[in-house]
Amino acid sequence: MPPLTTPKSGDALFASVDRVNAELFTLTYGAIVRQLLTDLEEVEEVNKQLDQMGYNIGTRLVDEFLAKSNVSRCVDFKETADVIAKLGFKMFLGVTATVTNWDAEGTSCSFVLEDNPLVDFVELPDTCQGLQYCNVLSGVIRGALEMTEVTWVRDMLRGDDAYEMRVKLIKQVPEEYPYKDDD
Repeated sequence: MPPLTTPKSGDALFASVDRVNAELFTLTYGAIVRQLLTDLEEVEEVNKQLDQMGYNIGTRLVDEFLAKSNVSRCVDFKETADVIAKLGFKMFLGVTATVTNWDAEGTSCSFVLEDNPLVDFVELPDTCQGLQYCNVLSGVIRGALEMTEVTWVRDMLRGDDAYEMRVKLIKQVPEEYPYKDDD
């Protein structure tokens, strides 16, 4: 049996990941959003496209996260949410989130971000008030976790005091293995 390794801290994960310049990343994301607004014209369509882009990213990021973080299998949704908030956000965005507002069943919570590197240099014009500018993040969460719904509750670009995503576990999918052990 291989020796057990301890999970890396959020700071250690952030230091171990190849990064691009934060300003370049922020400006590139802004250019993508702007191009989507030009191409799709409808803000709601842009929101859907950003969510879908995030979903596609999330399905791939989860593999990288598991490979580099040494995190063992989470036992429940609460532990999963805490790992994402403390390690996942730190590893890929350099920030941590706070997990709050749990429901009684432990299947719904909020991720609160005080700082969001995607919105540096961003001001939404009046014509884009329905735009969920950071919808790519909700898509990433959906893609990484599967079987979740993610909605934005608060957004600092709209004058709120923080960024808050509500994450609801729809159903837990049992882990399937592509092979059968010969016992």
